[in-house]
Amino acid sequence: MPLKAELHCHIEGAAAPELVVRQAQKYGKDVSPFIQNGSFVWNDFTSFLAAYDFAADLFRTEEDYARLSEHYLTSLARDGAIYSEVFTSPDHAIKAGLSPKAYTDALGEGMLRAKAKTGIEGRMIVTGVRHVGVESIEAAARFAARCNHPLVTGFGVAGDERMGEFEDYVRAFEIAREAGLGITIHAGELLGWESVAQALDHIKPSRIGHGVRAIENPDLVKRIADEGIVLEVCPGSNIALKVFDSFADHPFPKFRAAGCKVTLSSDDPPYFWTSLKREYDIATEHFGMDDKALMATTRTAIEAAFVDRKTKAALLARLDGHKR
Repeated sequence: MPLKAELHCHIEGAAAPELVVRQAQKYGKDVSPFIQNGSFVWNDFTSFLAAYDFAADLFRTEEDYARLSEHYLTSLARDGAIYSEVFTSPDHAIKAGLSPKAYTDALGEGMLRAKAKTGIEGRMIVTGVRHVGVESIEAAARFAARCNHPLVTGFGVAGDERMGEFEDYVRAFEIAREAGLGITIHAGELLGWESVAQALDHIKPSRIGHGVRAIENPDLVKRIADEGIVLEVCPGSNIALKVFDSFADHPFPKFRAAGCKVTLSSDDPPYFWTSLKREYDIATEHFGMDDKALMATTRTAIEAAFVDRKTKAALLARLDGHKR
């Protein structure tokens, strides 16, 4: 089994249905509109967000969040993952009645518990949310820059890509960049190739979350390859949200053939009936990738990881040891 690494997963969206059911019992909530037969139920982007918000609302205390990150990273490690980056949201923390610091400390505690049990390394990317607004995104950047949590190593912007303009977020990313944080931004998922081009022009990230609609413009694909921009690709999510009709239509193989740096991630795994393991299986089954190609994808992810040099060297050594 190839070793795996994940760069693109929203921690609230990683809560497994069985964990959400336990949380619902704890808080006396009825899950039946959103979870049936052990699976999340939704049929469009709006109902997906409703199910997501319902489940996220069931994580309220520091121990709830520690349990969430421990549960997710432990499950990743069981499937052969050695590294995980998750998107965290100060907006979710505030909605839950916690300070961003208490929320981040709790998620970090869960990551350390998972590492103690399995050896998996975890890091956090603090994210602002486009549809919440520019002020909250800048507040998230200021928090990320000053929180000094050893596992907070990146900053990003997620949320509804149809809201807001990339130039509005330049200040937030400057704050994060000045603090030495890695930079990634969601683009080219719900909107077309122009979204990716604007992200590169205005934000200058080292990584793009999704980025798959860049395939619509061959010059942009060449630019991504030439500039070494890493794409955090989530095929299962793309098909579930109908960004592409089928895996046969998915551009992952075309990006690889064009020399782009591509990685595999699960986004909001249980909502899209996927997991990091399944994403690697999809790459085997639909993109014709063998174990050697999959391990190269994992190497790309670790080389692009927002992690210190010493940890990165140790992770790459694990990859090399596994090959032998």
